[in-house]
Amino acid sequence: NYRLKIRDLREDADMTQTEIAKILGTNQKVYSRYETEVNTIPIWHLVTLAKFYQTSTDYLLGLTDQRPPYPPPHSCTHQLPLL
Repeated sequence: NYRLKIRDLREDADMTQTEIAKILGTNQKVYSRYETEVNTIPIWHLVTLAKFYQTSTDYLLGLTDQRPPYPPPHSCTHQLPLL
């Protein structure tokens, strides 16, 4: 579940809940409720955390164990044929 992922990533980064809350534009109490699953984390905060930690939302949600994010769309080597 995301609760453990966001806590572990925050602790690995040696950051406080207050510091992460500031990045999200919220306060420590609200962020703490995400880590304890009292409140469900909004999608925009999930996306912000994925960008900050340079991972995917799938990783944060526990849908994959692969921490590196997907390659950016501009790295696609395939081109669509012109019609």
